[in-house]
Amino acid sequence: MLLRQMRYFVAVVECNSFTEAAERCYISQSAISQQIQSLERELGVELLHRENRRFTLTPTGEYFYSGCKAILQQTGDLVRETKRLGSDGELHLRIGYLRCYSGLELHQAIAEFSSLYPELAIDIVNGTHEELYDLLRHGGADLVLSDQRRAFSDDYVNYELADCGCCAELSVNSPLSARGSVELDDLRLLPCILIAPRERRGAEQEYYQNTMGFGGSYIFAGSLEEGRLLVVSNRGFLPVDSVGTLPPAGASIRRLPICKGGRQLRRNYCVFWRRERTNYYIEEFASTLRALLRPGG
Repeated sequence: MLLRQMRYFVAVVECNSFTEAAERCYISQSAISQQIQSLERELGVELLHRENRRFTLTPTGEYFYSGCKAILQQTGDLVRETKRLGSDGELHLRIGYLRCYSGLELHQAIAEFSSLYPELAIDIVNGTHEELYDLLRHGGADLVLSDQRRAFSDDYVNYELADCGCCAELSVNSPLSARGSVELDDLRLLPCILIAPRERRGAEQEYYQNTMGFGGSYIFAGSLEEGRLLVVSNRGFLPVDSVGTLPPAGASIRRLPICKGGRQLRRNYCVFWRRERTNYYIEEFASTLRALLRPGG
């Protein structure tokens, strides 16, 4: 049995016509008819019940049609992914992560993965949530580690990692730093420091203001290091998420849970990738990262 015969059979069923199926497959009507008959002889079953110039699917034909569709889809995905991986003669995995992320597990996952798969060239890029989303959409990244800001889409694999608590990094010179936690309303008196390039500032501010509920004013930094220098100079507070193990805040910074009504704010973190581009390396890296973030889970 050939994949070509399966394609012919699927075309006949979907077109409900040997003539239209032949045109779709760029062969003659007699040739496609002969191929279907040859397929039936090989299987030893009737797939199409013919009556005059019309035909209907037999129950066996319906089962075979469903199986053919799945196999042809998998075959197409395999071919596309193989071509993509081999397009430049080297295997690549392009990983994106949030510019404000600092959990140690990502570093550990990349180190472990690089050791396990030395044939794989790993490229790393960071960005805001919207920048990472654009990279995924346009093929600039294979997978990204990011927070969930929109409803899950069926076009993507939404691989959930952890439900994380939100914290504020404050200067030790801030009066709020002496507390065990800080309420969202108290932070309205301080500028909120966000990590974003100039062209993405509006989107970041809108999210933290309208979705997270952070009021007050905003100031921006181009990197996490720059943002923490602003914190040390007591210019405002830097929101961070406790995704896995965060490095020590340092002697000049206090890291406090952000609460609303006594309960800590939380956000969902995931690894995202386009479903149509799923491959072994993407799935394995996502699994490696989740295992590090959920030890024993």
